[in-house]
Amino acid sequence: MTPPERDGVGASAVALPPGPWPLLLDFLAVQFPAVGRAAWQQRLEQGDVLDAGGIALAADAPYRAHTKVFYFRSLAAEAVIPFDEVVLFRDETLIVVDKPHFLPVTPAGRYLQQTLLVRLKRKLGIATLAPMHRIDRETAGLVLFTIQPATRALYQGLFRERAVTKHYEAIAPWRPELAFPMQVRSRLVDAEHFMQMCEVEGEPNAETRIELLEVQGALARYALHPATGQRHQLRVQMNGLGLPILNDQIYPHHAPEPAPGMLPDYSKPLQLLAKSLEFIDPLSGLPRCFESRLVLHFGAPALPL
Repeated sequence: MTPPERDGVGASAVALPPGPWPLLLDFLAVQFPAVGRAAWQQRLEQGDVLDAGGIALAADAPYRAHTKVFYFRSLAAEAVIPFDEVVLFRDETLIVVDKPHFLPVTPAGRYLQQTLLVRLKRKLGIATLAPMHRIDRETAGLVLFTIQPATRALYQGLFRERAVTKHYEAIAPWRPELAFPMQVRSRLVDAEHFMQMCEVEGEPNAETRIELLEVQGALARYALHPATGQRHQLRVQMNGLGLPILNDQIYPHHAPEPAPGMLPDYSKPLQLLAKSLEFIDPLSGLPRCFESRLVLHFGAPALPL
């Protein structure tokens, strides 16, 4: 069955293997110890755990192996991210959105309701909405969503097949000894810190063309044209050139996430913008071109034109 949904958030699923647990609650407490038995009992009592037919299960529901249950995550206090997304384009198959800095695309970790996907589902009333691709929470700019499940794979496949031309802009230090435009090819792998990637010797798996757009004092605005889509590719390669993107909290040094209940420093957004996307529509065969209305300012957030 399709995972049930509540307030724009889809339920998570867990398969029940053979085991010694008399109650479903016993299994959930062992399978997810970080949540805790008391929290699982509360979720069951609130109707937040459902069987494969979408029926809420009681706190004393027996454990039934070889079945599947769905459960809704909950966050005690999710602070509102005080920046709004803007829908730039919508037809029967696609929605194009300008995402602000600090807003994640999909639920993960401490973010659930305050994500672009959930906000759009609630605002537009489209339960079938799904992202074609993702950009970092810290990055602003274009994100594309598909509406129809029947055509979703066609559009998402464009990114896997590198059939989308992507253009970014960034504010970073100005180094007059570097010659632009330049083509950067490097090999990116996971770093020791789980949040970071790093460049190593070996066959390149990441390629970006970098152009200089303007210089203001010690800073410059660059156009970045990635030919590949490795995680954190632009941030890592710019940092490798000695041009860390302004206000980057991961490169060159990882700054810890704010403690629970504390807000990020909204005055220092990462100065990276997903500026435009171009591709041939797999259904119509016509060219599609979308451009963000946001613009980076030296040392300031991305703002609408």
